[in-house]
Amino acid sequence: MADVYMPQLGETVADGTVTKWFKNVGDTVIRGEPLFEVSTDKVDTEIPAQANGVLSEILITAGTTVDVGTKLAVIDAGDDPVPTVASASSALSSVSSAPAGAAPALAKSDASEKLSPVVRRLLSEHGLTSRDVTGTGPAGRITKEDVAAAATSSAAPSASVAPLSPVVRRLLTDANLELSSITGTGPDGRITRRDVELAASARTSSAPREGDEVVPFNKIRRLTAEHMVRSKATSAHTLMVREIDFEAVERVRRSLGDDFKAVEGFSLTYLPFIAVASMQALRDYPRLNSSVGDNELIVHHTLNLGIAVDLDSEGLVVPVVKSADGLTVREMARTLRNLATRARTKALGVDDMSGGTFTITNPGPYGTLITGAIINQPQVAILSTDGVTRKPVVVNGPDGSEAIAIHSVGLVALTFDHRAVDGAYAAKFLARLAQLIQESDWTSRL
Repeated sequence: MADVYMPQLGETVADGTVTKWFKNVGDTVIRGEPLFEVSTDKVDTEIPAQANGVLSEILITAGTTVDVGTKLAVIDAGDDPVPTVASASSALSSVSSAPAGAAPALAKSDASEKLSPVVRRLLSEHGLTSRDVTGTGPAGRITKEDVAAAATSSAAPSASVAPLSPVVRRLLTDANLELSSITGTGPDGRITRRDVELAASARTSSAPREGDEVVPFNKIRRLTAEHMVRSKATSAHTLMVREIDFEAVERVRRSLGDDFKAVEGFSLTYLPFIAVASMQALRDYPRLNSSVGDNELIVHHTLNLGIAVDLDSEGLVVPVVKSADGLTVREMARTLRNLATRARTKALGVDDMSGGTFTITNPGPYGTLITGAIINQPQVAILSTDGVTRKPVVVNGPDGSEAIAIHSVGLVALTFDHRAVDGAYAAKFLARLAQLIQESDWTSRL
């Protein structure tokens, strides 16, 4: 027998959703062919079978979210000596092989000390410790469902502390409202009639009306929403904007753009120039290429650039250009094009989505003026490149004279975490970025 477990897909991924089984119980399984599909908050991945044999049991049905290391299925492998834990690849999986019937390697004996990142975050959010939660996972491991149950239990008001009046009880029943969904404003947190009426009114005002269309959030939209709300609650978001003269870039695009498109098959945009300049500016101001730890700033000396990619208005993903500061403009353009194409065709792997240290979002092609983007946690900064337009500017001649000329000008907006750096530091970064874009010899750097 060979047991199949939920693999570890990336070092920060603590759970996954089994979205599809490619085999049914009783089907023959060939090692290396897709066995099931896993969806995480980073990527969807097909997991290959690690054994030849017959799929004898499916323990976790499609649509179920489970922790890494959870036993999913059993393959009757006969005498085939194969690893027992399914993984995306040997390089990605950190779940150890286990003999039939044994608990997976991630099921630690000391559940209170071996907590997944998701469980640690949920405990912190609800003000709980591992001692407050009873683990129901393998070997007593605490799961996110355990934390949710403990949080609900601890949040339930005590009848002796904050009793409900008959009127409040009736209003709750009439409005079909859960007690846990209402924050009491009365003495000792007691729920008042006014609290219930406001909650009922808020739900009614947001309910669909005649002629409305209800569009359920897809998984990417839901995860993006959760990530953005968590980011705003975590970081001290501060926005700073700088106007930049892109004429030096524009001259290269005009003179070499046709040849570039003939060779590469796509147009030369402003984005790769901005990306290359940003990486150089981060070398001078590295604290914007960092993350916030426990009362400390963790400065990353590798520059991994995240690029926000719109999935045809159905969601947003942020693939990562690894060691991005070593690329020329042409190499950067090719890499960004490749990542965007693979993102929209769902061909990204886990490695493509992890390890980012600084992010650029690029709404500029749609003519935006200023975009206050939300920081991609756990990073401390995100740069928005907004629309570039032709406009009159004052230019200085070699003799100090001034004249009016038409240049390509646009704004870049930096959202930074004020816990990590102060305004002066962010302003210096933007000044350096502007200098690089305006004064670099881009022809030689293409």
